[in-house]
Amino acid sequence: MDESNSKFVSGNGRTELAKFIADRHAKLMKQAARYSSALKDAMARGKRRYTLVKDVDDMETGAYDKPLPCFGCGIGWFSFLLGFMFPLLWYYAAFLYFGNYYRKDPRERAGLAASAITAMGFSLVLLVIFAFRWFYYP
Repeated sequence: MDESNSKFVSGNGRTELAKFIADRHAKLMKQAARYSSALKDAMARGKRRYTLVKDVDDMETGAYDKPLPCFGCGIGWFSFLLGFMFPLLWYYAAFLYFGNYYRKDPRERAGLAASAITAMGFSLVLLVIFAFRWFYYP
């Protein structure tokens, strides 16, 4: 047998292999610990260096921090819910949806789309009802 292969076959070779792996692992861990401590030091120094520029109470509100109209649920969802009592509100919301009203506030898009889809479904139901009455009850 070859001398390099014999150390892995014998019982003594197994311990040497284990020691080799342990030494290699220790070297890798030392490097990782060094980088970790350097990173922690940099983060600690950075915390001391930066100061707060504005007070938390003086922060300006963003574009989407304002509440939505119609009790906070938006025109689209408000029209969707009230459309079951007044179906013309679905058409109003569909008009807003196809007129790209949601570009002012993207939070309105889902409600306006739901109202537009419901308006289309309601139109289809009305069309079927009128067609049925027209053909079967002249």
